[in-house]
Amino acid sequence: QVQLVESGGGLVQAGGSLRLTCAASGSIFSINGMDWYRQAPGKQRELVATITSGGNTNYADSVKGRFTASRDNAKNTLYLQMNSLKPEDTAVYLCHAEIQQRTEWGIKSYSYWGQGTQVTVSS
Repeated sequence: QVQLVESGGGLVQAGGSLRLTCAASGSIFSINGMDWYRQAPGKQRELVATITSGGNTNYADSVKGRFTASRDNAKNTLYLQMNSLKPEDTAVYLCHAEIQQRTEWGIKSYSYWGQGTQVTVSS
C-alpha cells in the first residue's frame, strides 16, 4: 500500500555535498515522524536525523552542523541535505516513516522503510 523510495545518492569527494530525497506514495492518511538512518558494512544501523510532522529536527552528533533534514508534507517527501561530507559518512542511507493509513477497521499506524540509497565519499 505504501512505498518509500530514496534517491540522490552517489559518489562525491570529501568536502562535497549531496541531497537525498525520500518520496512516500500510496494510501496515506498522514505521516507523523520521519527519520534518516545509515548503515555501513560491518556496522550497526545509525540514526542520523529525525523530523516531526511540524518540522522540528534532531541530529546525531556526528552529523550536526553538516546535515539538514526537511520535509514537504504536501508532497509526502523527506529530504536530507548533506554538506561537508567525510569518508566516514559512506553508507547506505535509509528513510523511515510512521504512516497513518485508513483501513477497513479505521485509521492505523504503520512503520515503513525505504530500500536505501548508496552514498560513497572518497578521500
